[in-house]
Amino acid sequence: MSGKFDYKKEYKDLYLPKTEPMIIEVPQMLFIMVDGKGNPNTCDAYKNAMEVLYGLSYSIKMSKMNGTQPEGYFEYVVPPLEGLWWFEGEGFDGIHVTDKDKFCWTSMIRQPEFVTLEVFERAKDIFSKKKPRVDLSTTRLAEYNEGKCAQIMHIGSYDNESDTIIKLKKFITASGFQNDISDIRKHHEIYLGDPRKTAPEKLKTVIRHPIK
Repeated sequence: MSGKFDYKKEYKDLYLPKTEPMIIEVPQMLFIMVDGKGNPNTCDAYKNAMEVLYGLSYSIKMSKMNGTQPEGYFEYVVPPLEGLWWFEGEGFDGIHVTDKDKFCWTSMIRQPEFVTLEVFERAKDIFSKKKPRVDLSTTRLAEYNEGKCAQIMHIGSYDNESDTIIKLKKFITASGFQNDISDIRKHHEIYLGDPRKTAPEKLKTVIRHPIK
């Protein structure tokens, strides 16, 4: 592992903030994204998104094994899962969850700089042959430029984020900024723990809000 480029370790300001809020200028990054709707705990669309994101990300990572290694390839650790969340027609601040079945989301995993559209399409082709029944219709490769944000590390269950978010919102106001959640800029979470293997009270989630 020591010889692999690890985005979390190289960019600690993006992925490993403290439990005290901070302001950050988030650079433009490249992601594989999957758009969907529904309760992430129960809907098939979210399960499909997870299979697609990890399937494609690891297909690209392991391309060196099947002779399709792209130009500029380097050894790396697949970055963590991230999610943008909102309700259709209204901004979502991460606190007021009225009905999870009405969630709109974009799930995404950052990609190394050598991933081009050609590399992405090749990975899709390989993945589709292995998993022909998996839906790739809302999958895309896109750059995301988040800009100025405030963020904080939340430790605990996903359902207990409200106190952490309130702390973040107070910090934003005290710092002379405004929350800038909109139809374009979304409530953003980065998942550093695996809920299948980690106790809920020990999960780590970066919570990031756009500001102006």
